[in-house]
Amino acid sequence: MMTGFGMGFSGYFWMILFWIAVIGGGIWLLATIFPRNSTTSHSDVSPNGDPLSILKHRYARGELSKEEFETIRHDLEQA
Repeated sequence: MMTGFGMGFSGYFWMILFWIAVIGGGIWLLATIFPRNSTTSHSDVSPNGDPLSILKHRYARGELSKEEFETIRHDLEQA
């Protein structure tokens, strides 16, 4: 005589696995369509800021090496 536990447990297992796959696939699809790229976010620097301020922010974020920073800073101070 079956109590329903044997077949029912297997059914629940596959149902849970199915929903995990559906939710994971949805998250993957959304991440593919709407990528989050934090390196292109420059919300702390206004586009109309002075060039030296923008240069300092770029150097602080690690986008420029010390040599590049000094060269560009020197060029900006000459102008």
